[in-house]
Amino acid sequence: MSDAGTEGANESGAEATPTELPERAAVEETRESDAGTVTADTEAAAPAPEVESSAASDAFEALGNEVRMAVLRALAGGEDDSDAAGEGTSDSPERRTMTFSELFERSPADTTAGFAYHLRQLTDLFLRRTGDEGDRYALTYAGRQVARAIAAGTYTDRVSFGPVPTGDACPLCESGDLAAVCEANSVTVACDDCGRGVLTLPFPPSARRDRDPERLLSAFDRHHRHRLSVMSDGVCPECAATMDAALASPPDSLTDRLPDSDAERAQVLLDCAQCGCRLHAPVTLAVLEHPAVVAFFHDHGLNVRDRPIWNVGDEWTETVVSDDPWCVRVGVELDDELLDVFVAGDCSVAGTRRRGAESVRQAS
Repeated sequence: MSDAGTEGANESGAEATPTELPERAAVEETRESDAGTVTADTEAAAPAPEVESSAASDAFEALGNEVRMAVLRALAGGEDDSDAAGEGTSDSPERRTMTFSELFERSPADTTAGFAYHLRQLTDLFLRRTGDEGDRYALTYAGRQVARAIAAGTYTDRVSFGPVPTGDACPLCESGDLAAVCEANSVTVACDDCGRGVLTLPFPPSARRDRDPERLLSAFDRHHRHRLSVMSDGVCPECAATMDAALASPPDSLTDRLPDSDAERAQVLLDCAQCGCRLHAPVTLAVLEHPAVVAFFHDHGLNVRDRPIWNVGDEWTETVVSDDPWCVRVGVELDDELLDVFVAGDCSVAGTRRRGAESVRQAS
């Protein structure tokens, strides 16, 4: 399958007709009651969450001092969110606390009076008072996020490496080989012959620590498979807000780099209106973790994760069944068996179908 552009574009298979789309069964939620089975209400009433917001400039200003950074690092060092039983450990962010004196000893502050001022600037936004007498301090959610981002080098490190050969041939020109190059925490997988990029995605700077090039590419693949799966489920991997998903034609910036045969193919557009996280990707990549796909590969003695996202294999095809409304059939053939996954306009899987590949060829 050909992957190109922001994430890629796929080769299409044989023509399909709208009648091939399985009907989606209507589902009506029911519940048992003393009076018998009743239809559930549209949504159970729930109290609206309380939201307190502060100006972003105030939040970042509060962080602009090494004494305050030392406080966050002291409280964040070596923490786990929870133990295996699901309860916070004594060193977890939920339970790890320190007194004023303990934090002062771990800071570069010269006087307790000056340190108290810095502590007040962090309290409420990044620290919270705890303990029976309110004499201990713990990190808030924002405090943990900032401390971990600093430790990971998210705000301070710019990593570049490569080119690192992927071992895969270019699906666009079929004569060159793909290699990965990272510039300032952004990885591009491109052909060393035709020069066209297959995908460009960000990569956290801490990923390069204690990994050789081969393991680095494997981590890059796993990292973005996870993100794609979460995005396709409607959850933003950056902020956990709702991720809107829709089928759409590739943007002009991408079609200019695609072969003519792929320029009109549908792609998945994943978009978070809250934080601006956005991704264009082939429809195939959005269904790689679907249970029907995972089971299909397993039944044939294979693991769908063995092929990287920049080259999932030529056994995949995509066919636009309809563009009004959108419906794309993603097909994969293994050992003379074909799995069809029908993807609706909102990127949900409307249905799946398994059948013998030979019977499909004879019918066509």
